[in-house]
Amino acid sequence: MSEYVLDALSEPLYQQANASRRQRHTPDDTLVLTELNPSTVVDHLDSDNAPVELITFGTVRETCPKCNHTHLKLVLRQRAVRVAHLFCAECHGCFDARYPNGAPALSI
Repeated sequence: MSEYVLDALSEPLYQQANASRRQRHTPDDTLVLTELNPSTVVDHLDSDNAPVELITFGTVRETCPKCNHTHLKLVLRQRAVRVAHLFCAECHGCFDARYPNGAPALSI
């Protein structure tokens, strides 16, 4: 299991839309991403070769720590998903996100 620390505001998707509003980085802007084993996050109901259909709930500003260029997608719990997580469509990596104090960043 790998752990990555990211600056949550390092690459905002809406940077041009909010160019007039400058935000200062604080320690609270940091997210700690922990790589998850996909088989513990998503149920494979059929054979391992069958694709699993997941609904993503948008792209987040954080980029994949493995690919370093692909923005992660938010995947909330659903029929085949046991745990809310961030997903990389490029490398198929799954990540949990927490704040530096250990509080979950993906809980509602």
